[in-house]
Amino acid sequence: MIDLHYWPTPNGWKIGIALEELALPYRVVPVDIGRGEQFAPAFLALSPNNRMPAIVDHDPPGGGDPIAIFESGAILQYLADKTGRLMPTDLRGRLAVLQWLTWQVGGLGPMLGQNAHFLHYAPQPVAYAIDRYAREAQRLYGVLDRQLARTGAFVAGEQYSIADIAILPWIVTHKRQQIALTDFPSVADWYARLRARPAVAAGLALGRDLPGARAAPDEQARRILFGPNAGATP
Repeated sequence: MIDLHYWPTPNGWKIGIALEELALPYRVVPVDIGRGEQFAPAFLALSPNNRMPAIVDHDPPGGGDPIAIFESGAILQYLADKTGRLMPTDLRGRLAVLQWLTWQVGGLGPMLGQNAHFLHYAPQPVAYAIDRYAREAQRLYGVLDRQLARTGAFVAGEQYSIADIAILPWIVTHKRQQIALTDFPSVADWYARLRARPAVAAGLALGRDLPGARAAPDEQARRILFGPNAGATP
């Protein structure tokens, strides 16, 4: 059994989708980030960066004590290695997946996160930031579109992988990012094919009914998530 410490955000959705695709038994442990539950000592023991998701695998490969893992990219790689799925076994295929997984973790996610922040959550409009991150969002969509036009199937090649699972949840937010998928036809085709997968639908639906999960951040949540001390352990 895997404990998934989770809140329904793009980074949380990644792990929900992977667990559904791999048919691994899991249970959700909600971490309400708008109420500061990511700062609880028990959660910090699992995820010292006070960010979800995190997992605890009570049945790790080879047995032994449970394994706790934080950071969504590391979790995806662990799950692929644990099951021998969603990752090519040949060197070049594996490197392709890891490169695009790293591209998402280091580029697409942070840049789209900043784009959404300045579009929707900044206390006042900052024209320079809005323009900067909008242009970077468009650039990254262009990178992905060219890659998918080249592969014709999935991000890292012909095999569906954790790279696709890492990237997709951020593309789910395209409307809030003010991105038109019609401008990126290869992304649009890939997106439609993946959204039709039952495991993807189940992963994206995970936690939808948790209290407060779909509500816009109130003043308390804004202070916790975006205030001057956001990210500082109380």
